[in-house]
This record gives sequence, structure tokens and C-alpha cells, in this order.
Amino acid sequence: MIKIFIIHMNDDDPKKCTAKKMERFSLAKILEPKSRPRGIVLTPYSDVILSKEDLPYALIHGLYAVDISWKHAKEYFENVNGRKRRLPFLVPGNPVNFGHPGQLSTAEAISAALYIMGEKDMALKIMEKFGWGHTFIEMNMELLEEYSRLDRKGIEALDESMQHF
Repeated sequence: MIKIFIIHMNDDDPKKCTAKKMERFSLAKILEPKSRPRGIVLTPYSDVILSKEDLPYALIHGLYAVDISWKHAKEYFENVNGRKRRLPFLVPGNPVNFGHPGQLSTAEAISAALYIMGEKDMALKIMEKFGWGHTFIEMNMELLEEYSRLDRKGIEALDESMQHF
């Protein structure tokens, strides 16, 4: 099982915070902003795309997300440690960023990463905790399945073709 860590920056509305809800259900551990991640760090600014090839490292060192406002994200990620990985093209199903490609909630990002690395049951378990979680899964099911089958090069090629839509 992959340990999930979320560095929480307290930037967003606590009532809409998917990270805090994941912690309440014991699906993730919230860390302080000064924490130094050692595992796979999800960031939209990495040149390296996440793939199933990252699974062995994630099993040992964990999967990290950063719950931060999009306004402050780029500056933070320039200085973060860990093995930085970005997710391929996906569309959010959450009510805040619904339909805006790439602007996933923390829970969606974690769930997508788990799914891509082959931890599908865990990914679905996370999304079950959100009323809109099924929407995210349904909207992205074909892509998630394809990404979970492909190696990094294959995901990069598919991601590149999806960016033109």
C-alpha cells in the first residue's frame, strides 16, 4: 500500500478542502508546510510525467501532494524536494474547477496518480468519499485505463495528443 502525504498550505476554503477530508477518513496524512517530501511529488510543473514505472519508488517513499492555491503553486514547486512528477491530461469533476483541464483537486490528483500506478482500488476508495468523485472517474475512465496500461513514453505521446483538444 502506498502511503499518502499531503503538505497543506492552508490557502483554500477549509469547507472545500479535499485534503482535510482525506485525512478525516484516514486516507492521507497532513504535513506542515515546512515538510520536506522524499517520495513522488505531484506537481503540474514537472517535465517528467507519472507512470506505472514510479510505483516501486512510491511504495517505498510514499506519494506526496501539495494542497496549495493555484496562485502560489509555481513559486512553491520551484523549491520542493522529492521525485517530481506531473499527471497527464485529465479533466476535473470537482465543482470548483469542473471541466478545466489540469486543475484537479488534491483528492483527484492523488486518486489519478494511484490509478495510473495500478492502485485502482485505493484510487476509487478515495473518490467514493466525495459526492462528485464518481463524476471525475466517469469523465476520465478511458484515459485513466489507458494511462495505467502504458509506459512513460506511451503516456507522454497520448498526453501530447490530448493537449490539442
